[in-house]
Amino acid sequence: MRPKGTVDQLAARRTRAMLLLSQNRRIVDVAAAVGVTERTVRRWRKPAPRPPRPRRTPGRPVRLSARHLRRLERELKRGAFAHGYAGDYWTLDRIGQLIWQLFAIRYHPSGVWHLLRRLGWSCQRAQRRSLGRNDADVAHWRRYVWPQIKKVASAAGYVGDAG
Repeated sequence: MRPKGTVDQLAARRTRAMLLLSQNRRIVDVAAAVGVTERTVRRWRKPAPRPPRPRRTPGRPVRLSARHLRRLERELKRGAFAHGYAGDYWTLDRIGQLIWQLFAIRYHPSGVWHLLRRLGWSCQRAQRRSLGRNDADVAHWRRYVWPQIKKVASAAGYVGDAG
């Protein structure tokens, strides 16, 4: 329960108690003089706790500096062909290998993923298309054949959507 009085009145009471203690008065007498319990006087007598030390940010410290990240991004933009890979696409393993070659720092693929997210990169997957795909035939099928199939299916009670 908070004692009655304004902040200034309570501070003045505590200051008076500390002054009486500095005159070598007993705790019992000081408590009676200022109207508090002995426990309160003992608590006031204790030195004020030190402020807590500033905490560091949680998590493991980053291993690549801002300069390293800029260089890594430049190298990634050059492409995978420039670094000796047969396909011009980056995988997490390839990027981890590149980081090892450039900075001698090992990253697990999941760590590479978090690093790329921090850089603002996103996951891009190559579209798989058949080598024998004929786009004109696909367009024709979608325009003429699929509507006929859909019409028959809806008449029979089946409704679906393809494409």
